[in-house]
Amino acid sequence: MKPELHTAAMKTVSSTQAVENAIRVLSKEAAGAPRWLITVPNQHDPSLQMGWNMAPAPGATGRGKFVHQELNPATGEKLSEARETAGGDFLYRLHFNLHYLPVTWGRWLVGFCAMFMLVAIISGVITHKHIFKDFFTFRPGKGQRSWLDAHSTVAVLALPYHLMVTYTGLVMLMFMYMPGGVQVAYHGNEEAFFAEAFPTAENKKPADIAAPLAPLAPMIEQARAHWNGGEVHRVIINNPGDAHATINITRQREVKLSSIRQAMQFDGVTGELIKTSGDVSSKAAESRGVMMGLHLAHFTDGWFRFLYFLCGLAGYAMVATGALLWAVKKRNEQAKVLAKGGRLSVGLRLVEALNIGVIAGLPIAYASYFWANRLLPVGMETRAEAEVSCFFIAWGVALLLAQIKPTRRMWQIFLGIGGTMFISLPLLNVFTTGSHLGVTLFQGRGPSAVAGFDLFTLVFGFALLYAAHHLQKKKRALKTRVKIPSQPVVSPKGHEPVTAVASAKRTRDDLISGEAT
Repeated sequence: MKPELHTAAMKTVSSTQAVENAIRVLSKEAAGAPRWLITVPNQHDPSLQMGWNMAPAPGATGRGKFVHQELNPATGEKLSEARETAGGDFLYRLHFNLHYLPVTWGRWLVGFCAMFMLVAIISGVITHKHIFKDFFTFRPGKGQRSWLDAHSTVAVLALPYHLMVTYTGLVMLMFMYMPGGVQVAYHGNEEAFFAEAFPTAENKKPADIAAPLAPLAPMIEQARAHWNGGEVHRVIINNPGDAHATINITRQREVKLSSIRQAMQFDGVTGELIKTSGDVSSKAAESRGVMMGLHLAHFTDGWFRFLYFLCGLAGYAMVATGALLWAVKKRNEQAKVLAKGGRLSVGLRLVEALNIGVIAGLPIAYASYFWANRLLPVGMETRAEAEVSCFFIAWGVALLLAQIKPTRRMWQIFLGIGGTMFISLPLLNVFTTGSHLGVTLFQGRGPSAVAGFDLFTLVFGFALLYAAHHLQKKKRALKTRVKIPSQPVVSPKGHEPVTAVASAKRTRDDLISGEAT
């Protein structure tokens, strides 16, 4: 979502060269800053990230303003000003922080829902005794029976993933949800607990004595040797140019289950090793690290992470089919009321509208977010928040329109809009970026992840359009099956007489709009 940085992926350089380029720039632009941060390029972010904390104002407490820059790792030159964007970080944090809420409130709300989901998964397996037997049974073309089979299939297929990702998500925030153990064992001193359970490097206060910074290349090579060839992820230099300077080097994520990273701390003046961390962890910390690693899937790349993605889509399908089946079941229970010319209950109508707004409206919201990333002016102020606003505005409009008229036609419109917007994204890239499919796929230049994203938007968009087309065909079939009676119908007491034709038409329209599945 920062196409200005895609050219940085054309050439790979060693971490040593990248760090030295960053140090050269920082020495000129951030001299006197109390802390420098350098993030080495990796497969997910090809640019060299560099930042520093400005010295706090006189009398102020805490750290000063943080300045961030992106460099070409091969030359150390500033990259063209990249557009401001919330990027994938918005989507990542939305799933456990929500948005427009204080972070603590959002995490408590998500944790509350996650606990319900965990209980639902366990109780569902116990309650549905034949769920695994039904997994091998799929009867297409049987209407509601086919949807129930599909619901059972996607639920069982990704059941281990759903159970794992729900439980590990709760474990990741366990100290927030269940702080009692730490409070009792450490007499309310949480800092002492975290210092013991997750030890980190201790940084000295500045000595206010000028001293040159030691060369980083030998430290990086020593770290690589200690990590058996492991690459550097981040370098943090505290008190640069001071006699008490320290250099903390963190390793790239390893291909292992635990999310705990190794790190090394060096004296910034002499280059001597001070301490290491992450080499050997306590069993409790390692257990939590494994839980986090399973949830984040950083232990692997490529196809296995794509399997996580497919399991996530299966979860979306499980929830969507379950919600639709529930609405259809409740509509069938109210069939007698509809046959007499009555209307749906307020609760059922609300649920059907929410089904349309959430299931078919969310793709529109996500597509709007990606469209905004390409179309909003690059130099726009608060651009990142404007992208997020486009997401929620599009979703809010979809939810509102669905409440006005929750019909089959609305399903078709929403699915058609979402499909068209996703299919158009690769075409939009042709006119707004230099890293479209013609370059990334056919010429083999640029990040492969960009090509993969564009290809998926095409597949997903065509899937949505197919669903909209399928609903249109089913609507025609339903119209031919529902017959209009010719005999008179007695109107409910206290109402004007209703003709048989008008009553039957109303019933037919309600049945057709209700059989959205």
